[in-house]
Amino acid sequence: MKNKLITAIGIVSLLFATNFSAYAQSGTVKVLHDEIVSDLKDNILSFWEKYSVDPAGGFYGTVERDGTPVPDAPKGGVLNARILWTFSTAYRMYGNEAYRELADRAQRYFIDHFIDPEYGGVYWLIKADGTPLDTDKQTYGCSYAIYGLAEHFRATGNLESLQRAIDIYHTMEEKIKDPVKDGYIESFTREWGTPEKLGYDGDGVATKTMNTHIHVLEAYTALYKVWRDSGLRERLEKLIDILATHLYNAQTHHLILYCDSDWNSLNDIDSYGHDIETSWLLMEAAEALEDPQIFERCKKVALELADSSLKEGINAMGAMMYERHGDRIRRDASWWCQAETVVGCINAWQLTGKQTYLDSAIRTWNFIKERMIDKEYGEWFRTVSEKGTPRYKEAKASMWNCPYHNSRMGFEIDRRLK
Repeated sequence: MKNKLITAIGIVSLLFATNFSAYAQSGTVKVLHDEIVSDLKDNILSFWEKYSVDPAGGFYGTVERDGTPVPDAPKGGVLNARILWTFSTAYRMYGNEAYRELADRAQRYFIDHFIDPEYGGVYWLIKADGTPLDTDKQTYGCSYAIYGLAEHFRATGNLESLQRAIDIYHTMEEKIKDPVKDGYIESFTREWGTPEKLGYDGDGVATKTMNTHIHVLEAYTALYKVWRDSGLRERLEKLIDILATHLYNAQTHHLILYCDSDWNSLNDIDSYGHDIETSWLLMEAAEALEDPQIFERCKKVALELADSSLKEGINAMGAMMYERHGDRIRRDASWWCQAETVVGCINAWQLTGKQTYLDSAIRTWNFIKERMIDKEYGEWFRTVSEKGTPRYKEAKASMWNCPYHNSRMGFEIDRRLK
């Protein structure tokens, strides 16, 4: 089986290398790589280094467009876990001690303030002074805790980070996993009871969601890279199966966003950004597992997801739109959708050697350069309207606005195209 895997991956690598050589000679790939990595280091990471650190502890919960902090803003667990992941990865890849300091700062603050010492899991929201504010347990937030802590261990060798990640993984398997229908339930009270309202926004209708499951996949993949536990491997394989069956529509080639406990779909929504993001996250998990059958299964679904999102989700500006909800299409461009599109297209190009995917990555990057990068204050705008106008009043850092999507694009492009 191992030899078959090497052969399968070797063929893909050879095909990619052949195409890479041709494009590299023309300079196309090198320009794409160099521009994105320059933006990563000199724009994205530098903005967060300069403006996000809260002298009172940790990182600000909200930072306005121009870098002005909102000192009394609550601090989200997802934002802080993503900061932890970002600077841990930056240190692992570039060895810059300033990145190490921010990664360690994020690790210490997250463990001390977001992890529930009594019931386990992760608080959703804390006050600016570090005391609990919203103690509900969201599977989404617990997943990002594993993701950030596993990466911190990978970058620094800090055993406390690894142990905390493992602890949260066990908590998820004991408290969050559905023992009857499998998958991961969305929301809980602090004591792991049923909440009054579902979803991290309190307005959810679903017991299980695609968005949470792709980030459980992402987190378990990160943990498996540093902790080769047989039980974790089994769960990672199961997550791939869940995404390829319960949360994937094989007729439309789109993901299913919201389900009840029995995996019945609750909405008619296509989320183009999540489709193309999942296309490469599936391949990352498959590569970590080193199983040729899983690799081929994920490859098929990954390419179908990428193709459908590129066919249906690109607006008149050449940007990836947000989503289709019934007869309504949200045509604005969110920063995270563009970042995931670049990675998803490069992933598909590497799997197939087809130039159309590389062209799509370049087109998306050109949109980012022209419309999404904030050339006045740094970092990226969160949203560009379908008319091409940035939403200038949106904060650069908030509960959902973070350095994770666009920095990860930079890390992935540097790793894949270097």
